[in-house]
Amino acid sequence: MVDQIYTQMRAMQMLTKSQEITADNLANLNTPGYKGSKVFYQMMNEEMGGKTVSMSTPKTQIDLTQGVLESTGNPFDLAVDGEGFFSVQQEGQTLLTRNGRFYLNDAGTLVDQQGSLVMGEGGPINLSELMSQELSAAELNLEVQSDGTLTINGESKGKLQITTPQSAADLQRKGAGYFTLEGPSKDAAGANTRIVQGFFEKGNVEPLNEMVDMMQTMQLFESQQKAMRTTDEILTKVTGQLGRF
Repeated sequence: MVDQIYTQMRAMQMLTKSQEITADNLANLNTPGYKGSKVFYQMMNEEMGGKTVSMSTPKTQIDLTQGVLESTGNPFDLAVDGEGFFSVQQEGQTLLTRNGRFYLNDAGTLVDQQGSLVMGEGGPINLSELMSQELSAAELNLEVQSDGTLTINGESKGKLQITTPQSAADLQRKGAGYFTLEGPSKDAAGANTRIVQGFFEKGNVEPLNEMVDMMQTMQLFESQQKAMRTTDEILTKVTGQLGRF
């Protein structure tokens, strides 16, 4: 009977974890480049009362489904269409992101909305020429080709560093839409990737699906609560009757 209460408690803990993930997905509906999390369950062995019991444990994985590309007309807005992530540098650490809403800082270096340096294959990308007081905007034409090469009036200024993980399981969230890669990356030449200028990628969270998941999780949680209450009542009655003898 006690084992049954423990199992019901574990089920409620797992459902709570699922609800937290769903809530996080919904909170980032409007975050550019956001990749939602998916929940899956894995059987794990646990020691309970001197016995090994198989329990279903929730695990999370990043959903790498492509988000919708939205046009802005801003030449500094870039989107990854296909596989891969932009690489940025923050306080010496290399991070990955799908949020390509970039701009130039005071030094003319390309940065993201958090101020992290956007990395090219040869280091941070500097486009200070675009800040020149001697040339008008009409005389400076920034183009980003589909392979990530940046040019100003046809002259190459670097190539975006795009990193493609071998598996979504190798990605770890770091907040603010960032990830770290804990495993190997794919060969860039074999990646199915296209950079699109003047667009940004919207988050890939489907609000209707998330709301349905949230309601189903709530119903399952309430069912486990009722089952635990019933088990507790039965255990109380049995304990009370044993006390008479």
